Amino acid sequence: MNKNKNALLFSGLTLLMVMALIMNISLGQVTIPIKEVFKSLFGSGASKETWDYIILNFRLPKAITAILVGVGLSVSGLLMQTLFRNPLAGPYVLGLSSGSSLGVAFVILGAGLVPAFLSDFLLSPYGIILASCIGSMMVLLMILIVSQRLRDTMSILIVGLMFSSFASAIVSIFSYFSTAEQLQKYTFWSMGSIGNISWQHIAILAACTLTGLLLSIISLKPLDALLLGENYAKSMGLNIKKVRYIIIFATSILAGSITAFAGPIAFIGLAVPHLVKLLVKTSNHQSLFIGTLFIGAIIMLLCDAVSQMPGFDFTMPINAITSIVGAPIVIWLIVRKKSLS
Repeated sequence: MNKNKNALLFSGLTLLMVMALIMNISLGQVTIPIKEVFKSLFGSGASKETWDYIILNFRLPKAITAILVGVGLSVSGLLMQTLFRNPLAGPYVLGLSSGSSLGVAFVILGAGLVPAFLSDFLLSPYGIILASCIGSMMVLLMILIVSQRLRDTMSILIVGLMFSSFASAIVSIFSYFSTAEQLQKYTFWSMGSIGNISWQHIAILAACTLTGLLLSIISLKPLDALLLGENYAKSMGLNIKKVRYIIIFATSILAGSITAFAGPIAFIGLAVPHLVKLLVKTSNHQSLFIGTLFIGAIIMLLCDAVSQMPGFDFTMPINAITSIVGAPIVIWLIVRKKSLS
């Protein structure tokens, strides 16, 4: 019975995701009729050439990026919440976002510390992506080194938070000595953006996301065992250290690559797993994983549609929209669940 309910739910979510995708492509500063969106996507061409150009070169890449970001952050949030058995854990709890932010802060706010011939490259989109990747990978490397010496998973969480605080402190020092122009550029990056990402970058992000998701799928059964505690998981013959490495590495690939290409995106990784648990009503991670894929993509597409501000000449920061739209919904669902029970 439960399987039938979940199958029905996932079918509904598939339909909802397709609708959210079409709506996302249709809405914007220039509203394109849904019929024209279908014609453009299926190759027959829209009535106006400008609509075709807008859809294929701007809105479709942005919508695909939104799906990848929503899926990657939501799944990594689910992994972290189960690994640390902490409902407040998210994809950035290990300090990966802070590491990326430190890398980007170094090239934007500390541009004067590098030779002039390197400065132009580092301040380009490629340089910022590279700096973000290096920053998150450095933190990952330190986390993996430290986790070899720690048996307690909660200690790894504390170490991650300390790395995050240390990186944030360095960013604050860079900010203090930076110019207004540098601060503005860094602030815009920290607000997150899923626009202006080329097809080449999307291919790299998709490859990283797929790798992270495959590692996550390998971890689903061990995650079910970890729900009952590490001692129980050990008694079932589970190699805790190996599973921990796989989960941390999967989260690092997902959260690190997304932060590199789209900036730090708030709310999604923390809240979507809770929404899925309320909807699916099971602790089975296979069902939770599938639900998380759909809900993460849908919410990110809807938030992006809101950020485009249909009919207006400006776009709101996606980071602000994800929190403004999402947080009240989660609070309402949790309060409703408590009142019903």
